[in-house]
Parts: sequence; C-alpha cells; structure tokens
Amino acid sequence: MQRRQFIQNSALAMAVLSFYKADAFASPNLARAYQFKLLRNDVGIFTEQGGTIAWLNGTSGFVVVDSQFPTTAPHVIEELKGLSEKPFKYLLNTHHHGDHTAGNIAFKGLAEHVVAHQNSLVNQKLAAEKAKNEDKQLFPDITFGKGWKAPVGKEKISATYYGSGHTNGDVVYHFENANIAHVGDLVFNRRYPFIDKANGAHIGNWITALEQIQNQFDKDTLFIWGHSLDPEKVTGNKADIKAFQNYLQSLLAFVGAEIKAGKTKEEILKATSIPGAPEWTGDGVARSLTAAYTELTTG
Repeated sequence: MQRRQFIQNSALAMAVLSFYKADAFASPNLARAYQFKLLRNDVGIFTEQGGTIAWLNGTSGFVVVDSQFPTTAPHVIEELKGLSEKPFKYLLNTHHHGDHTAGNIAFKGLAEHVVAHQNSLVNQKLAAEKAKNEDKQLFPDITFGKGWKAPVGKEKISATYYGSGHTNGDVVYHFENANIAHVGDLVFNRRYPFIDKANGAHIGNWITALEQIQNQFDKDTLFIWGHSLDPEKVTGNKADIKAFQNYLQSLLAFVGAEIKAGKTKEEILKATSIPGAPEWTGDGVARSLTAAYTELTTG
C-alpha cells in the first residue's frame, strides 16, 4: 500500500471542486492522501477523490477503469508509469458522472481508446454542453449496447449492460482471469446512493440488475464499488451486493407504504432512515426518498 499527500494549497483543485459542487460524491477534503493498491493478478485500485478507480498492469499495456478528476487522475497515471513504460490501451468509464469521467482529459494523447456504454456517451456530452465545458472532456471513442470484450495481454476484459439502474448507462467491467468486477455506482456500500432520475435511473430495474449480477458472478469474485461509507471498504463480495439490493427493495417498500397510507411527499421526506436497511447511513437519505417517490407516483 502506498500513500501520497495531495497538494494542500491548490487553487486549481479548489476550482475543480467548485465546478463539480453538484456532484454529491466529490470529497470536500482536498488534502486526502491517495491509495494505490494491488488486489490480485495485476489488477488493483486507486482511491483519492470521487469514484474508485481500477487498474490493470497487463502484459501488453495498462487499462484504467474510471478517472475521477483532472487533479487526481495524474496521480494514478504517475503510479502506473512507475511500474512500466507500457502503453495505456484502454480507459473504461462505468458511467458518465463527473467524479468518474472528469479526469478523462488527463488521458488525452495517452489512452489508445476510451470505452463506455452508448447512453453514457450521450449523457456525458449533454452534461458538457450544459456546463459549456466540452473542451475539458475526453469523450469515449468506443461505445456499445449490451456488451463489449477485449483481450489485454493475458487478461480478458468484458463489459455487461443490465439496463437502467443508477443511470441509464451503467456497466460492469470484469477482469475475467483475475475474477475482479468493477460495478461502478451500481453499488453504494453502506452509503445512501445517488439515484439519477434525470439521467434515466430506475430503482425497480436496478434491483433486477443486482439480481443478475449476483447470478452472473461466483463466490470468488472480488467486486469494486464506486463509493463506500468507509473509504477502506471499496471492495467486497456478493453478500454486499445482496445487502444493497435489500436497501433498494426496502426503500421502495417503505415509500410505497407511506404513499398508500396517504402521506404527502413532504411528510415522507421527514424520514431519517430506511426501515429494514439500518446499515445504510451518512448524508443523502432525502435523495433516495425523493427518487422512490417520483418513481412510484410518475413511473
């Protein structure tokens, strides 16, 4: 495990954080040390600010999953370059949110290809147009619908799309030989999730997607989460996926029962926890309640 101190007095870092202030999962602590850690079979993780990054030190080149921010992506690039002078074959995006793709720009001229689901590309372009920062983006040049596969040296990488969940463009990337799967924000580990209804999120289908993931992978699969309440617990197993599925099921059941009982949206939003899922804490329970209410009352 290696830890490096983030630049504490960076005007650029402050500017980037201010720009992405709408991102509920951008850490306010700009002085957070980063972690660059090997998991197994030449696959590891990088954490600093934003969504968890996965990386592969393949025999024919590097692969990076997600890119955090322009101020943090150079750190994972530096660490990987310290391992080898191999090329960067692929930068893979799990979905379009800024804490996962804003750092793409650091890979411009470095990554041979940027890969994402077709809906993720659409969402990223629309967000950039709205923010008028297209020049600060590196958009995917390879997109797919149901799935995608590519060999990188001895490793095989596959991507699977399960339909709308956290957004309408979330995918899971599986390093098949290492049996490590990065699920992006399809799992928030013990932390209230962001449910992006504006970009196609659907809680009901998200629950189905998590069931499919549990059926697809085996008991030895190591999963990487986009976010975790405990920053040291960004990896886990199928039991953690089941627990988050239970959170979403409990959320819909609770809000549905409240609606049936005649409660108004304002009354429902007074809840401070979700019955049946006490492990999920932190900030943002109102986001979940609002998304569930919207889904149950408008479809």
